[in-house]
Amino acid sequence: MGIVYRLTQNEFFRKDFELVKQARGSAISSMANIAEGFHRNSTRDFLRFLDYSRASVAETVSHCYIASDQQYINKSELESVKEQADIVGKKVNNFIAYLNSALTSKKPTSSNQTNQTSSTNQTSKTSSTSKTSKLQP
Repeated sequence: MGIVYRLTQNEFFRKDFELVKQARGSAISSMANIAEGFHRNSTRDFLRFLDYSRASVAETVSHCYIASDQQYINKSELESVKEQADIVGKKVNNFIAYLNSALTSKKPTSSNQTNQTSSTNQTSKTSSTSKTSKLQP
């Protein structure tokens, strides 16, 4: 969230070193969690890191509320942060929904398992019959 860097450079905000560090850190963490999750070994791990990313977006907004309360940023700037956070949050939520639907579509349903089992049994019976008929003169 480039907006956070821009806002934390203003004359008053930048003097609050701890809040600047927290706001920038959570903004960076949002992106970093997506990257880290992407390089994990499973979709479930990726989903966990996407959730962390979403939480970091909320944390960034929280820090900006504090900055607004301290009059480091004005209401318009706070609204800009909230709008950007809303956009990012919706995109992450949509990605989470997509990955969750992909996970559930990979799981075999009971009817698929039944069809696979009966198909396997049919193949076994055919193989047994073929072997038996070859053994008979």
